[in-house]
Amino acid sequence: MKRDLAMAFSRVTEGAALAGYKWLGRGDKIAADGAAVEVMRTLLNKTEISGEIVIGEGEIDDAPMLYIGENVGVGGDAVDIAVDPIEGTRMTAMGQSNALAVLAAGEKGSFLKAPDMYMEKLVVGPGAKGCIDLNKPIMENLQNIAKALGKSLDTLVVTTLAKPRHDAIIAEMQSHGVRVFAVPDGDVAASILTCMPDSEVDVMYCVGGAPEGVVSAAVIRALDGDMNGRLLPRHEVKGDSEDNRIYGAEELKRCAEMGVEANVVLRMEDMARSDNVVFSATGITKGDLLEGISRKVISQPLKRY
Repeated sequence: MKRDLAMAFSRVTEGAALAGYKWLGRGDKIAADGAAVEVMRTLLNKTEISGEIVIGEGEIDDAPMLYIGENVGVGGDAVDIAVDPIEGTRMTAMGQSNALAVLAAGEKGSFLKAPDMYMEKLVVGPGAKGCIDLNKPIMENLQNIAKALGKSLDTLVVTTLAKPRHDAIIAEMQSHGVRVFAVPDGDVAASILTCMPDSEVDVMYCVGGAPEGVVSAAVIRALDGDMNGRLLPRHEVKGDSEDNRIYGAEELKRCAEMGVEANVVLRMEDMARSDNVVFSATGITKGDLLEGISRKVISQPLKRY
């Protein structure tokens, strides 16, 4: 990707982060996300690209802006774009750390095209590259990762999301001595930490959003790490209720239309097919990966009359 496009995309995430920051701590994650989406779309539409959102806020009926398949830009290089205008909407609404605005862009055909649905993810850094396989049980994966890193299980650190759907697997990992850091949201940042040399995090495992998964795959490939993903319909994640089955059936239909299968393990190269990509992230709140936006009050001396 051209250097000037990299700078343009950094301005896009900066704008989205500033828009989301205005809603920091106000308890309205929908408003925060809407503000970031609107600014991100506006800035992308001022950029000299012929861009397509290949994974983003969802389908056109549910997401009027930055929906999957939307074309953005004023014309120029053909690029595929994966976005998450606020990764951590709840964290922004509640004033918590690690909220980001993120975007990945690459040449046409770079990224997996998939519905905005759930994805199971397993991410490691360069030291454990080639050692993971989501077809195997999580503990077998952790044993292989620990061996590759020259660690014992009780010194391995796994980050996951603090969601009820992960309670059982967190308990299983901890029962084998694995240290588990459970964070409210933010699996893109957690994924990147597996590749940071000064980070404690060895592994990221969770069931989270597919857009975040594709964005993560792009940056993890650039950082020489490794990742597996697996698309999951809603009723397999949120419970087998009638509403969830209807929603999940629609997701599976969309998968078929887009030529991708659910419940099939995707390798990193299936999700991010090119090294020629740009990744941009801007911190909304302070976190382990980036500094957040800060407001500085400049004091002035009082005038004497």
